[in-house]
Amino acid sequence: MAPSRVEDDRLLRGAGRFMENIAPDEAVFISFVRSTVARARIVAIDPIEAREQSGVVAVFTGADVDLKPFTSPVPANNQLMLRPWIAVSHVRYVGEIVAIIVSESANQAADAAELVVVDYEPLDAIVDPEEAATDNDLLDEAVPTNASLVLSTGEDEAIFDDCEIVISQRLINNRLAPCPLENRAAVARWDGSHLEQWSTTQSAHVVRDGLARIFGLEPDDVRVVVPDVGGSFGAKRGLSPPEVLTAWVAKQVNRPARWHEGRSEAMIDLGHGRGQIQYVELGGDSDGTLKALRATVLQNAGAYPDVGSVLPRMLGVMGAGPYGLEKVEIHSRSVLTNTAPLLAYRGAGRPESTTMLERMVDIYSHEIKMDPAEVRRKNLIPEKEMSSTTASGAIYDSGDYPQALESILEAVDYESLRTEQRRRRAAGDVMQLGLGISSYVEITNPGAEGEYGSVEFLDNGRVLIKTGSVAQGHSHSTGYRFLASEMLGVGIDEIDVVYGDTDLVPRGTGTGGSKSTQIGGSALFMACEIMIQRGREVSAGLLEANLDDVVFEVECAHFYVAGTPAIFLTWGDLREHDVMEAEADYVAQGATFPFGAHFCLVEVDLETGKVQILRYLALDDCGRALSRVIVEGQVHGGVAQGIGQALFEEFQYDEDGNPLTTNFVDYAFAGAPDLPPIGRLHQETPTQMNPIGVKGIGEAPTIGSPAAVQNAVIDAVAYLGVRHVDMPLTPNRVWSAIQKATKQIEKETDDVS
Repeated sequence: MAPSRVEDDRLLRGAGRFMENIAPDEAVFISFVRSTVARARIVAIDPIEAREQSGVVAVFTGADVDLKPFTSPVPANNQLMLRPWIAVSHVRYVGEIVAIIVSESANQAADAAELVVVDYEPLDAIVDPEEAATDNDLLDEAVPTNASLVLSTGEDEAIFDDCEIVISQRLINNRLAPCPLENRAAVARWDGSHLEQWSTTQSAHVVRDGLARIFGLEPDDVRVVVPDVGGSFGAKRGLSPPEVLTAWVAKQVNRPARWHEGRSEAMIDLGHGRGQIQYVELGGDSDGTLKALRATVLQNAGAYPDVGSVLPRMLGVMGAGPYGLEKVEIHSRSVLTNTAPLLAYRGAGRPESTTMLERMVDIYSHEIKMDPAEVRRKNLIPEKEMSSTTASGAIYDSGDYPQALESILEAVDYESLRTEQRRRRAAGDVMQLGLGISSYVEITNPGAEGEYGSVEFLDNGRVLIKTGSVAQGHSHSTGYRFLASEMLGVGIDEIDVVYGDTDLVPRGTGTGGSKSTQIGGSALFMACEIMIQRGREVSAGLLEANLDDVVFEVECAHFYVAGTPAIFLTWGDLREHDVMEAEADYVAQGATFPFGAHFCLVEVDLETGKVQILRYLALDDCGRALSRVIVEGQVHGGVAQGIGQALFEEFQYDEDGNPLTTNFVDYAFAGAPDLPPIGRLHQETPTQMNPIGVKGIGEAPTIGSPAAVQNAVIDAVAYLGVRHVDMPLTPNRVWSAIQKATKQIEKETDDVS
């Protein structure tokens, strides 16, 4: 039986150690002065009054900071588009740092920041990516285009020639704020030329190497420690300007420095996700056979190209989804705008791809008057064809897509729900039912990264696991303990897990792309195998036996000579005679492809547009599940975020680039009353791509859920003539779509009469 999460007791008792709990003696506090305009030249900055405030240690502007501008962390992006750590001559979005206040207390720093006077020469802001794509007004004067990255899978003019039907639709994948429970923070301390930094990052070693490069240090001269982290969802993966400037300030004032991000500050600068405009065509035949897909995608990159700029690449890889399409063509253009930079947000390119494809399948189904479930049945790739290359060039490792769909449909009694839907429509009920399906496949560890893992038996009898992966709520301590316990025969409560400290863990790639268990777990698996082999070697010497005759029985954790189990050695016995430790670096054989099917049942009030989710059921197949408790937790959280995107969330700017959703009053997301019980069906299809058969699960439910909800809502009102409604499907947006469709039908009726 899989264990419960071992982290919960400590965290629920308030015994966690987060950044607010880290307070080096004599630490100063940092507050950043941020731009209040989206695009402008900086004429002058007057910090005099701020410097004179009680407790203020120093005030710095861009003229003081001697750090060179940096290039995009993604090599594929335009490397001529440089970003300063702090604005010097121009600002490009509301929230960009223009000055640094250093004070004895957080309140003093915040108060002094209000007194810095910045004289701006405003310029016309460009917020709309479609306007930016024209290149009529260049946001980066050093580059002759606003495009940070252009991608194409090729162009086939005859792509739809053998299709009886071709449908088209403009889709918007709404811009989201990541909203982790804990915002970013950093604490930095220098000891001569040695830097120690605490960070809320997803990768301690990436931050360590970045800081070493920026400050001209050797990696061994930088220690990065990651304490407990209250969520990330992709937004804390890299090294951000505030973290670098915290280390820079600590060096300038020769004292430890700390920075803690406020909620409004995080909303405008932590980095946003999604933000795509998609022009899509889907072709096929009247019998429901889907043949070809073409999408032209415009990605909002924000003011500076970052991870978000390259995410349309995921559409090129996953454009065929779980379907046997013959042709897929994806063109994308990522462009700069005067908005916060776009980063990776849970799913990072795959929700955009899945939601696009699943919406088009439903629109196609409506066009040919065939049930959406039947269209999916007809086109899902069968299990026997898993080794084939898809139309978008991917080779899926393992999966039974049709079975996932059938399991979901059977569990909800799909046909009975359709019958009830028809009854309500015929009766003219105000409350209409909508059924939404999403069949998806996604890619995890898309960069085929590797990971470090080690295991050691300590003198006190406990087992110490080290991993280069870093948790922000992922239950690493539970999953890795369970894996080591299963392999070594040691009790779960006898194992400790260490991660997120570059002095204790020599190397690692961190967390991201749903890769932790499949590569971190595989590294630990290999280390345990090495440990068992070492145990057999030591046992062979102590028992005076041939190595081939030594048996390890995991159920009791005994080493003995075959045929004589009464004479045995334990791990403790071996530790008394030898150092029992092993490490491994797992090299990934490639990406893995989790998959699943989601179903959403909604009720839509035709008079108000209000949506209520009546039932939600998810089947997410992540290969072998080390712990169903962990998997279920990831599914619940992921579906909640997917529902949030579908019904509530959207980060908005006005035409001048002013953010309109800077706090949790203006930026809506799903609360407990908005969420139904999230049901889950379990299915395991192990992969052969790693030794433990696991795939990722952290992002999968967020990939499958937005389309299921969106399809359900539109299905409820499609009979009125509503073809499509963009997310978020707020009551006003749904009601407006109903009114528009109704008026169009009335107009057509009048024209005929």
